[in-house]
Amino acid sequence: MQRTNFSEMACSIARTLDVIGEPWSPLILRDVWAGFTRFDQIQADLGISRKVLTERLNHLVDQGVLERRPYDQRPRHEYHLTEKGAELVDLLMVMVGWGDRWLAGEAGPPVLYRHHACGEVSAVDLHCAHCGESMHAGDVDLLPGPGAAS
Repeated sequence: MQRTNFSEMACSIARTLDVIGEPWSPLILRDVWAGFTRFDQIQADLGISRKVLTERLNHLVDQGVLERRPYDQRPRHEYHLTEKGAELVDLLMVMVGWGDRWLAGEAGPPVLYRHHACGEVSAVDLHCAHCGESMHAGDVDLLPGPGAAS
């Protein structure tokens, strides 16, 4: 089935979905971030078919989110986040906060996050880059940007 190409839309959400909108992609990124860098590790953790994993990994490498690094004399590779990919994991951390709040149930969050700088277990919170105040959907106005469709 042919996927819809969102990369040409004048919308940053659509363009981001073009990179990670397929359901396996964020989970692959999560695994690589968590230290599962080899194909077989990712495949075993996710239970994903080898064909689909190959397609997703190729797409994420093509998008510049992951990079391949050889680790054996045979053509075997590990996958590592690029700078672009590491920044995309920040988006996944925001998704974690939403999932922990609305979907974790009585058992609570499946994973906790310890902040390196202070050593405390914490959650991601959105703040304005200029004033530091909390920044959520109801706190902003949408304005046309320089890349808006004419």
